[in-house]
Amino acid sequence: MKKSILLLVALMLVMTITKAQTTAMQFSGEDCNGNAVDLFADLDAGKAVILHFYMPNCGSCPPPAQKIQVMANNINMMHPGKVKGYAFPYQNSTTCAYSASWVSSNNLATLYAAMDSGAAHVAHYGGFGMPTVVVLGGTDHRVLFSTLSFSTSDTTAMRDSIMALIEGTTGINDLSSTVTSFNVFPNPTSDIVSITLDLKQASDVVIEVMDMSGKQVAIIRDENRNGIVTKQFSTSALPNGNYFVRLQIDGKTATQKLTVNH
Repeated sequence: MKKSILLLVALMLVMTITKAQTTAMQFSGEDCNGNAVDLFADLDAGKAVILHFYMPNCGSCPPPAQKIQVMANNINMMHPGKVKGYAFPYQNSTTCAYSASWVSSNNLATLYAAMDSGAAHVAHYGGFGMPTVVVLGGTDHRVLFSTLSFSTSDTTAMRDSIMALIEGTTGINDLSSTVTSFNVFPNPTSDIVSITLDLKQASDVVIEVMDMSGKQVAIIRDENRNGIVTKQFSTSALPNGNYFVRLQIDGKTATQKLTVNH
C-alpha cells in the first residue's frame, strides 16, 4: 500500500513538472500595495523578474526568498533596476493583506512586491513543492530558471542566468559613441590582468571588478583620459572563479566576464 502511495505521488510530481511552461504567463494591474505592475513590460525593458510562490505558514518558504533577495540586490547595485521580484501565494484564497504582511514580516520588501491569486501562475510553471521559484527574462518572455525544491546552489544558478541576460544588454555597443574597444586579457588569468580601452574623447573612467554576487572586489578610477588607456590589477588575492569587469563612462556601462584560475 505504501509503495502504491509513493508511486502515485511520484507520478503526480512527474506529470506536474511536464506541464511546466517555458514562457511567461502575463500578469498586470496592481500589486497588494496599489503599485502598477506589468510583467511583459518589465521583460520587454530588459529586466529579469523573479517569482516566488509560497505557502502560508510555510517555515521553509521565507529563507530562500531572503537568500535570493540578497543576490538580486547585489546585481541591482551593478545594474540598477534590472531585477524585480514578486511574491505570490500558491492559491487564490490568501488575501492581499496577508501577502503584504508576509513580505514585510520576512524583511523582503527591498526586492519583492506582494501579490495575491497565484494558483493559475504556479500551475503554469509546474509548481508542486513550496517554495516554487521562477526566473523570467528576455523580450521573448522565456523562463530562465525554475525550481520546485529550492537548494542553496539554486541561488548561484539563478544569478548566472540573470547576469547572462543582463550582460547581453550592456555590451560595448552601448558605449560606441565614446569607446572603440574594451578588452580584458589574459582571460582566463592566473595573476595580472590588463584592461585596455580606446577612448574617442576625453572621459572619466571607472572600472570595477565584481564577484558573481555583485560584490565589488576592486576599483580603478581615472579622470579626463582619451586615446589608448591600459590598466592592470593583480588577481592573486581573489579565489578561483568567475568575475565581471564593469566599465562605466558618462553614465553608461559595459561588462565583460573574467575567469580567475590560479
